[in-house]
Parts: sequence; C-alpha cells; structure tokens
Amino acid sequence: MAALLFLALTLAPLMTPFVVAGAALALAKRAYDRELGSGLRLPDATSCVLLAVLAGAAAFGAYAYGVTRGFYILDPDQMCAAAGARGDHVITRPTLPVSVQCVTRQGEGTELVPGWVNPVVYGGLALCVLALGTAVSSGLRRRPAQSSGSSTGAISS
Repeated sequence: MAALLFLALTLAPLMTPFVVAGAALALAKRAYDRELGSGLRLPDATSCVLLAVLAGAAAFGAYAYGVTRGFYILDPDQMCAAAGARGDHVITRPTLPVSVQCVTRQGEGTELVPGWVNPVVYGGLALCVLALGTAVSSGLRRRPAQSSGSSTGAISS
C-alpha cells in the first residue's frame, strides 16, 4: 500500500496537467454546446462533477509537488545542497500545510516548497467539496418528482 501511495505522489505532478486540461476541455465543450440566450441558471450535476475533478486534480497535483519537493533519493542531507538552500539538514515535513525546510545549526530555515502550493491545495479541496455538494443538490433537484398517491412498486403481502 505504501508503494502505491509513493507511486501516486511521484506521478501526480506529471499527470495533473492532463487531467486538468481534459476536465477543462469537457467543461468548455459543455459551455459551447449550451443554447444561446438560455440565461443564467445553476449548473447541472455533470458540470459540477467535472469541476470537482478539475479542482481535486489540481489540489492533489500541487500537494504531491510540494511533498516531493526537495526529495533526494541518495542522501537527505544533499537535498538542501541540490536545491541551493542554506542549511545542512531537513527539520520539518508537516503534512498540511506542506512544508520542507533546510535548517542550519543556528536554527535558520529555508523553505523549499513554493508559496503557491498551499493556497492551491486548500482552494482546490474547498472547490472540490463545494462542487460535489452542488452536484448532489442539482442531481436531487432535477430528479423527476413522484406523485404521493402512486405505488412505488414494493411487494406487499
């Protein structure tokens, strides 16, 4: 299981642009095919799911980029030198917010994770949850209403 997670984190920054571009193209095609003059309305469930996929992929890709930033397979101490950061050892690797710091013996730290990673992770997660909630709400709203007096097809004895 750990090997699968490591593989997913390693490949996510490479695959994210393709997933985001595919979802964005699908959303653009849906917008292009929409009738002109149909006015403003709430998005349907499919559009919300596509938006959730786009936001979730962006969040996971940014998270994977941040977590693997500064990853050096041979020697962790060489990671700081390879990144050009001052410091001789890595001191922190919190999960959220994503952070990797090279720290000197005097306690001065240099952050290796770019500043855009955490806002993309948090914004993508928030947009993903919001879009999925809207998709469920839209799907329930568009379901055909059943009459209260009709039978639901349950077998009665």
